[in-house]
Amino acid sequence: MRERSAEHTAAVAPPQDQDRPAEGPPTGEPAIWSRNFQYYFTARSAGLLGWAMLPVAVSAGLLSAGYGLSTAGNAMAFLVGPFAGLVLFGGVLADRFTARRLMIAADLANLTAHVLLALLFLRGIDQLWHLYALLVVAGVANAMFQPGASSTVPLVARDVQGANGVLRISEALTALGGPALAGVLVGVGATGWVMVISAVAYGTSAVCLCALRLGVVPAPPAGESLWRNLVAGWREVRSRSWLWGVMVIWMFFAVFAWGPQLSIAAGVIVPEHGATAFGLLNCAFGAGTVVGGLLALRYKPERPLAVGAVAMLAYPLYPLGIVLDWPVWLLAVAQVAVGIGITFWGVMWATSVQTQVPGEVLNRVHAYEVAGSVGMFPVGSALAGPAAGAFGTDRVLQVGILFALLTAAALLAARPIRTLARVPDRA
Repeated sequence: MRERSAEHTAAVAPPQDQDRPAEGPPTGEPAIWSRNFQYYFTARSAGLLGWAMLPVAVSAGLLSAGYGLSTAGNAMAFLVGPFAGLVLFGGVLADRFTARRLMIAADLANLTAHVLLALLFLRGIDQLWHLYALLVVAGVANAMFQPGASSTVPLVARDVQGANGVLRISEALTALGGPALAGVLVGVGATGWVMVISAVAYGTSAVCLCALRLGVVPAPPAGESLWRNLVAGWREVRSRSWLWGVMVIWMFFAVFAWGPQLSIAAGVIVPEHGATAFGLLNCAFGAGTVVGGLLALRYKPERPLAVGAVAMLAYPLYPLGIVLDWPVWLLAVAQVAVGIGITFWGVMWATSVQTQVPGEVLNRVHAYEVAGSVGMFPVGSALAGPAAGAFGTDRVLQVGILFALLTAAALLAARPIRTLARVPDRA
């Protein structure tokens, strides 16, 4: 009851109290594996597992039921569209009502949606709009959950970088295991049971989040409108040149390198080496992300974004190998290196944002960052097919290689990004 009162106090605190930072974990607790972080780690891992299984289960389940590719594509649009469009408002609401409350509400919404999806697939889909409506609920719920997922980390672990490394490892493992489990269950005609497992995962997440005991969490001044909160979040982004600089650079990277790569790589590798080889290459990337997370647990550079940018130089190896027609084993080595580099950069970036941005605006700032990256990735993915048809797959991959190198160069050339110093761990 004491923690709930503290949280409520933060949500309605008068303006003069809002500059006070959020209280971190007590100094006597472990740097990472405190009780709060154990609860949060379990909650986040369960939620990631549910989210990783959903696209595979829905797409494969629809195709197995006799629906076409266009129906599966529409289903994914109804899932991802609300997430990309509403994540900014998720950041505002998380700052207004505290991230924990909003994440619990999102988990309960996902729990309900997945129970109904389970019934839908077990009984048979009579009307597609039923499926689409439930996917919209899931997309909105994840848009409400995502901003708080980042801002909660500094509240549950003193070693923020180490905690991010652990969470990236969990993300990699669930990204590998979730789709595989969903694919196996759909293959034996048990799509509905995938939804049951996801519902249990979201219920577990909600219970663990309820068990968190957090200190006072800063909130925006009472009485401000959602629009004013959104504008204030943008001002915070704009006032930090290292922050908006990375966001702008990453938007170009998403359009020209990251977005097109998956579909182009599949279009080249599957016809030449088979679907199994393509799956193994994605597993190699997952293995690299685990190694990258472990590396981030141990290595804490004084200039995190600069070292992270150097790690990003590994990214062009995989598309370069496809262009040069490397054998599958060498492409797998390249994918491991890419996974290490991209994950190490991700931990450096997440930790910098979480430790440099004040707690009362962190959810909104993170929402802007997610909206930018998520919004540009589909653009690059959508342009991949027409660009490959007009210029050829090799040329599209070569452009991606160039922009990946330019991304690392731009991150290192921008002085505010290159010189940003690491915030020491709390004693």
